[in-house]
Amino acid sequence: MSKYTRWFIPILTLTLVFPLIPHSISALPASEFKDRAYYEQRGDIVWEVPTEDKCIAFTFDDGPDRHQTLQILDVLDQYNAKATFFVVGERVEKYPEIVKMQLAKGHEIGNHSYRHPSFQGLSKDNMHNELSKTQQAIYQATGYKAVLFRPPGGFYNESLINVSKANELKFILWSWHQDTKDWRSPGVNKIVKKVLTNARSGDIVLMHDYVANSTQTVEALKQILPELKKQGYSFVTVTELLTHKAQPDHQLKKVIH
Repeated sequence: MSKYTRWFIPILTLTLVFPLIPHSISALPASEFKDRAYYEQRGDIVWEVPTEDKCIAFTFDDGPDRHQTLQILDVLDQYNAKATFFVVGERVEKYPEIVKMQLAKGHEIGNHSYRHPSFQGLSKDNMHNELSKTQQAIYQATGYKAVLFRPPGGFYNESLINVSKANELKFILWSWHQDTKDWRSPGVNKIVKKVLTNARSGDIVLMHDYVANSTQTVEALKQILPELKKQGYSFVTVTELLTHKAQPDHQLKKVIH
């Protein structure tokens, strides 16, 4: 065996077996790693809300869109459902009338960045610009000041959390067991099954109101909402869901991955 082979094999082995870091966690040295419990206890990030009240928050990212957003609004209307839309700033500038309509119908608007970049590797100044430009776009279109922020891809680190706080935005992610992955267009039945199988009080469901060349989210909602309503759930905005938070001694249910 040559000296090159002796070096190559262990390196290849490490490459194959080393675990991948989830996209929602920043790449930090092990000594600096902080898990979900750390951020939840500090109140920095919300994944879901511990509550016994039968309410769920549906959230939609990446809009507004002049087709899918309007279709989703129609379905929500049918079931008296309120939702939170995390909007992209440059799309707000393109479709301001849709954002006005969302607010007029009692839905909530959250900040989802201006151009939907990957925040990993962005400077703090660039992070700030992404959030502040979106705040400005929302306000200019509607006169509404967003109070929630969700980063593209669910990325977070200390810098982004601090930038979010500086912009007076609450950092919102989603229930791990309610990531529908509808942006992949996995099929209507898979989206429906994901939500209904895992539904529980205090969930924050992740969906999208802009998925290129797809109506799967809309069609899935037509099945999800009536079934959950039959089970006694109400559908609220994230801000309203936060008001249902149980007292500090409430025992969190086991997180389903």
